[in-house]
Amino acid sequence: MSHRRQFLSGLGAGFGSLALAGLLAEESPAVDTGDVLTPRPSTVSPRAKRVIMLFMFGGPSHIDSFDPKPRLVAEHGRPLPFAKPRVLSFPLRHGNLVGSPFGFRRHGESGAAVSEVFPEVASHVDDLCIVNSMHCTNPRHGGAVLEWHTGTDTFIRPSLGSWLVYGLGTENRNLPGYVTICQALSQGGANNFSSAFLPAACGGTPLGRDGTPTAQAKFPFIKPAASREVQKRELEMIQRLGQNQLELTGADRALEGRIASFELAFRMQAAAPEVQALDTESRATQALYGIDDKATENFGRQCLLARRFSERGVRFVQCNSNGWDHHSGLESSMQNMARSVDKPIAGLLTDLKARGLLDETLVVWGGEFGRTPTAENGNGRDHNPHGFTMWMAGGGIRPGLVYGRTDEYGYYAVENKVHFHDLHATILHLMGIDHQRLTFRYSGRDFRLTDVHGEVVPDLVA
Repeated sequence: MSHRRQFLSGLGAGFGSLALAGLLAEESPAVDTGDVLTPRPSTVSPRAKRVIMLFMFGGPSHIDSFDPKPRLVAEHGRPLPFAKPRVLSFPLRHGNLVGSPFGFRRHGESGAAVSEVFPEVASHVDDLCIVNSMHCTNPRHGGAVLEWHTGTDTFIRPSLGSWLVYGLGTENRNLPGYVTICQALSQGGANNFSSAFLPAACGGTPLGRDGTPTAQAKFPFIKPAASREVQKRELEMIQRLGQNQLELTGADRALEGRIASFELAFRMQAAAPEVQALDTESRATQALYGIDDKATENFGRQCLLARRFSERGVRFVQCNSNGWDHHSGLESSMQNMARSVDKPIAGLLTDLKARGLLDETLVVWGGEFGRTPTAENGNGRDHNPHGFTMWMAGGGIRPGLVYGRTDEYGYYAVENKVHFHDLHATILHLMGIDHQRLTFRYSGRDFRLTDVHGEVVPDLVA
């Protein structure tokens, strides 16, 4: 039985968005030859069609953004009043308690409290589902970043975006199903965006890298090296040679994937530059994303590109902001980083909503962990995987909700705890996928994004 047929036969009622019987009866040769980007037929639309991930590399402080702690402020300078965590891969560096230097205000009808460093995002709280009880396993950047992206901090596994492309295909055959913009190559690097043992076409296609200004980010080799007619002849030759090889050896996913990548690259040469032509957007739209301001231009361009890719059918787009690891200089560093993303994120939410895209686009914000309520280096915070914040908007989530909580100091998630596995399961659910049934057989066993873990959090679903 092929991997694809095994996957389809395991979907069952939990994957209600697919016409299962029709898929099994009409499985085409295109699917068997590795054409994983073909969108799956469906009878019921999923809650969301695509995902935009806004990833804050370094671990933004929840205590200084979306999780106010009045008691921590009141006891600023005192020792931590309970035992420090013991089971960690490295010792956390603890000073005394340090309250947030930023003021919090309640906003919107929901009354959600947001730090003053996010004034633009605060105006959208009634569209947000803020989860203040996140937790994960690994306190190190590399492990925690990998854990968020792939569901594991110890092995090379397919990323969340790759699983979505594998499960759902893409709506635009002229663009990759998964694009990651200015991705950070540190802390796990390309493993965070890889397809691993899934078909290569499911992997994240990088647009630029961390340190490259978004305005200069390009897909590698996007400019044709020969005329379109010459390239067509080259593709025809590759297809003939590949078909001859397949007739001799039988199915070969690696070869089929390489042929498909040549074909996609050819189509991308025409489609991708058009998506990146941000100068075709009105001045008002560019200003909405903060492209007219040096402080917000870089991330603003990422967010505008994410909207343009998403509205053209790209299944998963990730925008990356690197610089949230504030072991010292918390106040000024947090202000600068928040300012660089605040207006662009608010602009993205406003634009998606105005275009009628927010209901079918799931926007996810967060980093690999949070920060400690104790001081490091006098004016910074150390890593905290035990309790932190992520939020979602659009795509079938329950808007205007603040879910879960950490203790009075912001150290541990203590109510309605949500692990990365649970949020992964919930994201797949919103996309119309049962996380327990989206599997791929590799090396003698069935793998899935959530492995043997994870539960959908129904309270987060509208």
